[in-house]
Amino acid sequence: MPTPRKYSRRRFLQSTAATSAAYWLTPRGAWAQSNPPAGTPGDALNVAVVGVSGRGLANIDELLKETKESKAARVVALCDVDERNFAKPLQLCPGAKTFQDFRVMLDTMPKDIDAVLVATPDHTHAVCAVTAMKHGKHVYCEKPLAHDVLEVRVMQQTAREHKLCTQMGTQIHARPNYRRSVEIIQAGIIGPVREVHVWSNTNWKWDAKPRPGEAPPSLDYDLWLGPAPYRRYSPSYVPFYWRWYWNFGNGSLGDMGCHYIDLPFWALSLTYPTKVSAEGPPVDAEVCPLWQIARWQFPERGGQPAVSLNWYCGGKLPEKFEEWGLDPKWKAGVLFVGDKGQLYCDYELHRLFPRDEYKDFQAPPKTIPDSIGHHAEWVQACRNNDPGAPLCRFDYSGRVAETVLLGTAAYRAGTELEWDAHTAKVTNTRAADAYLKREYRKGWSL
Repeated sequence: MPTPRKYSRRRFLQSTAATSAAYWLTPRGAWAQSNPPAGTPGDALNVAVVGVSGRGLANIDELLKETKESKAARVVALCDVDERNFAKPLQLCPGAKTFQDFRVMLDTMPKDIDAVLVATPDHTHAVCAVTAMKHGKHVYCEKPLAHDVLEVRVMQQTAREHKLCTQMGTQIHARPNYRRSVEIIQAGIIGPVREVHVWSNTNWKWDAKPRPGEAPPSLDYDLWLGPAPYRRYSPSYVPFYWRWYWNFGNGSLGDMGCHYIDLPFWALSLTYPTKVSAEGPPVDAEVCPLWQIARWQFPERGGQPAVSLNWYCGGKLPEKFEEWGLDPKWKAGVLFVGDKGQLYCDYELHRLFPRDEYKDFQAPPKTIPDSIGHHAEWVQACRNNDPGAPLCRFDYSGRVAETVLLGTAAYRAGTELEWDAHTAKVTNTRAADAYLKREYRKGWSL
């Protein structure tokens, strides 16, 4: 297997060893004091983007649009394992420096980068984000935050220890409809909520048996693989369909779960599930399922009742879909089931049921301010060195991501999991251990 062309593994290991020794031999808290979080109030935030096609390009566009008037941020570095991907973002960010290896980027521009936006495939989220945070950089990371559960925990811990501003890329969190829906639930309009149903019709066609091929000269495929177990290059993986292979992604639940499950987490103040189960087609060792149903049980909290949270994808829907009067055109969304009624929400609309009983409904007072923009919220927090400000900071969004990833772990393990969030362990079986934390390829670590 080849080593990355522009950064030898020996050099990386030497750098990592030195960094690790300094980190673990330094008294707790001293690292953050000697390497204060980047970003100074009043200064434009210098952002580096890792992964600049697809979601990365969309993030660059959204970041620049949301901060255009304030001039609060600028993109100073672009990093991508495929050199072909630089053309479009360079049109948006002329003058930005380009790199193939994020480690080289951080070593080359230690004082010129304040924050890092990570939009790589899921299997490299954690190594990119944790490395950036250990360099003292604020981090914005696309969902589902990491590839497996214990990577999420490391990301949360690193952000706390370095006192950094973080945000997960659930951009829908900033939209007015989600905020109004949360206000309706928290005002008690449908009464106490004991069950929530979430569904998504997201499904893509992919190769059950990836076609082997030769990587294009512009792509550093070994670097693209990162910590993931080795697989021969295939156009089935790069650049898009990696989502549907366990080695790199977590299927439809991993792809879309955080966007929709974020809403019940926010509205119901959910923390961690205690039981997780899932079903779908027979488990394949390499390929994610065409459909899946997952269920999480959450305990009582703060006077609110226990909640059953349910996920459906690949054409599956709640059994009472028609009985509740939901529109068949609603191919994705969230349904809160309360003691007094139901609330349906998606990205753009919300509806109360039964319709006749809520025809004279009066919206509750606004308690959640409108957003200045999901990226702008993060930029503002970075400039103010205010880690508690972003609404999707890792302390919150990590719980959403962990729940999603526990759903895929339960499916792959083929059994219900009893989850102890305090110890981050499954207590009733060892069948899921390999899906909570996996062995990294030689030369890679957190």
